Amino acid sequence: MSVRYDLEGQKKAYAKWAPIYDKVYVRLLADAQRKAAAAAAASGPDILEVGVGTGLVLRYYPKTARVVGVDLSRHMLAKAREKVETQKLTQVRGLAAMDACHLGFPDASFDAITVPFVITLVPDPERALDEMRRVLKPGGEIVVASKMGADRGLMAKVETAVAPLVKQVGWSSDFKVSRLRAWAAHAGDMHISDVSPVFPAGFFKIVRIRRST
Repeated sequence: MSVRYDLEGQKKAYAKWAPIYDKVYVRLLADAQRKAAAAAAASGPDILEVGVGTGLVLRYYPKTARVVGVDLSRHMLAKAREKVETQKLTQVRGLAAMDACHLGFPDASFDAITVPFVITLVPDPERALDEMRRVLKPGGEIVVASKMGADRGLMAKVETAVAPLVKQVGWSSDFKVSRLRAWAAHAGDMHISDVSPVFPAGFFKIVRIRRST
């Protein structure tokens, strides 16, 4: 299966999810979204959100921020634009359709990059992370919020077995924090500064990956 095929499949799936996504996820993801936005804002005002979707996280960025959101789905982006207008989210400076593996920004453009509940769905997560690192300023952070599986034990085996089913609802039980650690070690100037469990009962995690100055 080619990456191109995966992207087209994702676009079709997101087009179907766009009208109901907020009703399904707005409360379940709120704690993680709020904390991810706060962590990103702590690094500086210029923030890129990769996988902005319908814009559920946008309201949590402070008004002093300058946020740009990108997403693969134009249907999702249409919902995000509605929120920007109706909620008067002046901190949002732009929304654009873009592939996470091909970000159309100059090097070192952002103080922080937020990745809410999307890294496990990207066909090539390491390539996407490479692109995020490229557009991240030295000293900045990539803030990943996601469902991440256990690294070992019986739970890890169960999560691996059910991974294809869980992926149908937009999560991954087979994607682990250790994969992010391995990428950071390979990058050389990136390191995981914090892994925090969030609602509900640590089911989701926020991983902060800092770039050296």
